[in-house]
Amino acid sequence: MINRAHTLSIISILFSVLMIVFSCQPNVSIETAQYAVNGQKLYVAHCKNCHGAKGEGLGNLYPPLTDTNFLNQNRDKLACIVKNGLSGSIEVSGKIYDTEMPGIPELTPVDIAYILTYVTTSFGNSTTTYTQEEVKKSLGECL
Repeated sequence: MINRAHTLSIISILFSVLMIVFSCQPNVSIETAQYAVNGQKLYVAHCKNCHGAKGEGLGNLYPPLTDTNFLNQNRDKLACIVKNGLSGSIEVSGKIYDTEMPGIPELTPVDIAYILTYVTTSFGNSTTTYTQEEVKKSLGECL
């Protein structure tokens, strides 16, 4: 049985390694790296089952999160998609996807900022942070 101190040590080491990995990316600020580390935890809990550990998607059911063009062109809509879900067809990486995505309404704006920062920096080659303010603005404009 693993004791609490051992578990905390493992978590601390993992956090440190992730911070080093993200901080080694050129032009990534400490804030962006911190958001991405927090976002990875939330991504694993809420998104990984459908979109994959590396954002590769799930066959013809769920789109990949690695299409930089899609992420950039829809940056202002991504917070709404995470919070409210998505229905209808979308084109990602030249393929049409038409599986409904459930929203995650319990996520706070900061949670969504963390997830989107993780996705865009890890899978989309971005170096910028999704701020809470940007997420709040986007959520206020959801259709």
